[in-house]
Parts: sequence; structure tokens; C-alpha cells
Amino acid sequence: MNKVAAFIGKNQYSHMIILALLLLVVLPLSLDIFRLNLVGKYLTYAFVALGLVLCWGYGGILSLGQGVFFGLGGYCMAMFLKLEASSPENTAIQSTPGIPDFMDWNQLTALPWFWEPFHSFTFTVFAVILVPAIFAFIIAVAMFKRRVGGVYFAIITQAVAAIMTILIIGQQGYTGGVNGITDLRTLHGWDIRTDDAKYILYYVNALLLFLCLFVAAFVIKSKLGRLLVAMREREDRVRFSGYDVSAFKIFIFCLAAAISAIGGAMFTLQVGFMSPSFVGIVPSIEMVIFCALGGRLSILGAVYGTLLVNYAKTSFSETFPELWLFAMGALFIGVVMAFPNGLAGIYQRYMEPWLLKLSKKDESPSAPAVGASEKAPESSDEPMTSEERKHA
Repeated sequence: MNKVAAFIGKNQYSHMIILALLLLVVLPLSLDIFRLNLVGKYLTYAFVALGLVLCWGYGGILSLGQGVFFGLGGYCMAMFLKLEASSPENTAIQSTPGIPDFMDWNQLTALPWFWEPFHSFTFTVFAVILVPAIFAFIIAVAMFKRRVGGVYFAIITQAVAAIMTILIIGQQGYTGGVNGITDLRTLHGWDIRTDDAKYILYYVNALLLFLCLFVAAFVIKSKLGRLLVAMREREDRVRFSGYDVSAFKIFIFCLAAAISAIGGAMFTLQVGFMSPSFVGIVPSIEMVIFCALGGRLSILGAVYGTLLVNYAKTSFSETFPELWLFAMGALFIGVVMAFPNGLAGIYQRYMEPWLLKLSKKDESPSAPAVGASEKAPESSDEPMTSEERKHA
């Protein structure tokens, strides 16, 4: 146990290794496919929490509309899957075969022009990242070039989430409305609803999450990461030093949006639908809570915070169906009041000093190797006499 603790205390990548073992080995071996698919769904939210660590924790940009980018990524993937499921053979009973069912119900007779490119999976993969990033770029340029920040930016992003939800629900013939895009079956003929497919998608999701974690760690340790922290603490001083603060804010906000969108696309693949309920104000605020509970300055804390909150949400709703909302509220309030830096703060305050002590003990000089030809002389606290010094 001491050796494990010492390894954790000394190795800077040990925490990433532990998370990898948990997600890629322990959970798949210990959970059935239903529970593992739930964990996979939770991990898709972790992409959003990770993006919030970058833009809120390090950049000081609190966004209450990250669900918009999560939803845009999910809708891009859902459009491709829905077109594949809406082949003329599968929709022969419709009045207009070859278009999604909700379009036929709304009396559309042709596929809208902006749906056409999503017949290509390559285009869809690029759209999952680029569409949310471009939308984030438009918002960021409009706000940061005018030096809008703080609580005003948070309120504006919340308004954008509300507008996007109303727009998706209102354009039912093009987006599926309040029901969203459902009945997603195959990916290039591969049935994504089978147990084997769910296992594969879980691992793909986890590996993409680790890729985003490495990207986030690279950004944080780079000069950009130091500038983000400086902007968060003293924005005017960074501006007076000659840096274009708005450019850095635009970049990190767009990066957070792209990471969130990847999570949305994986959510669509694993769960099999996408709806406006994941785009609005409530899910966006919940995603901020995931980040805050894990620790808004810790990329790994964001993952653990997301897993903990969603596991508690599932457990409370199953055990106390009438009281689970109160239990969740008590959990949030208690953690924030007692540990304002989240799970990462608990680790840094209590666990890290203990691990450092053990690592220092592990580095202390060890005893002579077993099998030496002579025993080391036993030390004595008594001083040598003058006669002993002569012989020595």
C-alpha cells in the first residue's frame, strides 16, 4: 500500500493512469451492459465539464449555455444517423419516402437543403466540431471584442440557450420539435443498439475523453494556460502588457465548445436520440455544477465530479423517487459550502500531503542488500576513547 501511495505521490501521470484503469478495466469488468451504458452517458457530460474547466476555471469565462454546443454536436450526429435510418426502403409507408418521419408528419415533401450534406459521414464528423466552434466564435467575437464579461456574459449565454431551445422546438418539421430526433438505428449498416456495439461505443467514448484530457493538459501547461490564469486574475494588467485578451478568450471559448460538441455526438451514438431537453438552461446549469463539484481548476476533477453527480442522481431517483431532488440539492449545497474547491480541493487538502509524506519515506536510504559478505558494523552512540582512536 505504501509503495502504491508513493508512486501516486511521485508520478505526475499517476492520476491519469488510475482514471484509465477505472474507466477501461474496472468498470467494464464489474458492471453489466445496462449500467456500463449509463456510465458511458455520464462520460459524455464530462466533455462539457472539461471544457468548463478551461474557459471558466482557467479563463474566468463562466458560460451558462454550454448545453447549446453539446446539443449542436449531438444534432449533427443525429442528422446523419436519421438519414441512414430513413432510406426509401425503411420509409416506404410514408407519403414521401426517403425523408425522416417527422418531416413527413409535418407535410414536407423534400429534404431541406441543409440536411443534404449529412448524407456523408466524413462531413458529419467535421460538422460535429466545426458547427459548434463557428457558432461559439460568432458569440465570442460579438461579446469579447466589446469587452463584455463576468455576469453579463453568463446571462447572455443563458439567453442563447433559451433561444436555441425555442428555435429547435418551434421548427418541428426540420428538427423533430420537442421530441427531438429519435429512432436512430445504424451507423454505416452497423446496428448501434446491440450489446456488442454499446461496449465498443463505450470504449470509443472513453478514449476520446482521454484525448481531450491530454489536449486540455497541454493547453494548461503551455504559455497560453499561464496567460489564461493571468487574465482571470488581472485582465487589465495582461492587456497593458501588450496581449490581445479578446483573442485568447475567443480561442479558449471555441475550444471548450468543440470539446462539448464531441460529448454531444457520443451521447447521440450511445443513447440513440437527441432532443432539445439537452440544449436549454437547466442542462447547462447542471453541467456547471458537475464542473464545480469536481473542482473548476482540475481537469480530472471534472470527470470525477460528473460521474459522482450523475451516479448520485441515478441512485437517489431509484431509491427515493419522491425525495431525490431534495437529496441532490442537499449534496450540492453541502459540498459547495464545505469544500468550495470541490473534490480536487479535498484531495489537495487531505490526500496529497499524506501521499507526499509517503513518497519522501520511500526515497529515504534503504538498508544494505541481503547477502552481503559482511555485516555492517552496529552504530554506537558512545564516543570513542583515546586508545580506540589510536587503533583506528
